[in-house]
Amino acid sequence: MLYNSKTPPFEFPLKATFSNWLDEQKAWRETAIFQDMSYHMTDVVIEGPDTYRLISKLGVNSFEGFGAMQAKQFVACNSDGYVIGDGILICEEENRISLLGRPGAMNWLLFHVETCDYDVKVVRVDKPSANLQDRHLFRFQVQGPNADQILEKAQGSPLPDIDFFKMDRLTIGKYKVIALNHRMSGAPGYEFWGPSADGPAVRELLLDIGKDFGLTQIGGAIYPVTAVESGWLGGTVPAIYTSDEMKPYREWLSDDAPEAIGSLGGSYCSTNIEKYYATPYDLGYGFMVKFDHDFIGREALEKISIGPKRKKVRLYWNNEDVNEIITCTLNVGERYKHLSIPVGNYSMFSQDEVLVDGNHVGVSIYPVLSINSRSWISLAMIDEKWAVDGQELTIIWGEPNGGSSKPTVERHIQKTIRVKVDTSPVKRG
Repeated sequence: MLYNSKTPPFEFPLKATFSNWLDEQKAWRETAIFQDMSYHMTDVVIEGPDTYRLISKLGVNSFEGFGAMQAKQFVACNSDGYVIGDGILICEEENRISLLGRPGAMNWLLFHVETCDYDVKVVRVDKPSANLQDRHLFRFQVQGPNADQILEKAQGSPLPDIDFFKMDRLTIGKYKVIALNHRMSGAPGYEFWGPSADGPAVRELLLDIGKDFGLTQIGGAIYPVTAVESGWLGGTVPAIYTSDEMKPYREWLSDDAPEAIGSLGGSYCSTNIEKYYATPYDLGYGFMVKFDHDFIGREALEKISIGPKRKKVRLYWNNEDVNEIITCTLNVGERYKHLSIPVGNYSMFSQDEVLVDGNHVGVSIYPVLSINSRSWISLAMIDEKWAVDGQELTIIWGEPNGGSSKPTVERHIQKTIRVKVDTSPVKRG
């Protein structure tokens, strides 16, 4: 059902580009980008005396010492240790949190609020919308080599020294915002937010100040590129489709939830949906798993932690092989699966098979054209044995048997692409 779903990949509810995607992408590394994240994420806010007890039960993370003006990358699993979803957990004040990101983790949180005995209440749920008036907050990011200079000029004073995944208050002109340091790429800058009514004025002020520093507003066309360049592996299949234990949750989900209508694509094609599941270790979140508290999936993850695992890596695609895919569009007769520029993904959940000598060793997710790397790249989960810098592997690009019936899939043949492994997908600077 998922493999032939008609649902297209997620489309960001804002302009694809504000100038052109090449210059917007280069600014990410060379000057600074202005990224408007006000529209595309689900934002769930809950509060109450049991707030920390709830997130501790659902999250593999440790919440020892967690509190006001802190944030975490929140990871939730099922009882078998497979990831249901993740997101950014933000705490501005005690016993009140916001969980932000894709809907998977948020739905899991809301399910437990509604069906379990926790003394908490849902304050609001902001869903993706192209209309800022539908959202309570604007959420911007200024990041890149010149980001601190821009923000200091906007504030009129030196910036505070904010530790990684901590928060502080800034001023942008006359507007007050809360800033978060989650520099996954290592580049200077912050994500910050405030009342949605202030958003247009804050944007205009920053873009005006940023003219002298090369500040470039980027569009939705390269949002996935910056994510992959930063090493964030999103869009994995939520581990909810099997087991009687998960049945109440499946029945609780709405008929139009992404989990219900999402599309699965890629050359990796299994009749067992569990083969698409991922553990926190597969996604590079193993260091976050802490066995200092009781949480859903703990027993399974204790066993997984001492066994063989997959590792998250970056794959650099062979330029000659990619050129064959791109130029084949002009050929008469059979063609390879089209590789859309700058993001090659064509389904909500994408997994392409990674091989060594014809043997399955992992899956590749979300191919993008990185101008900064002068290469097509993707993130992958591969067996630890093959996670060696420079290791040569192959990817199968395109779906078997001419392709599925997804509207985004034209008739095509598969193509083998040579790739090389980079074991440090999270770049620091």
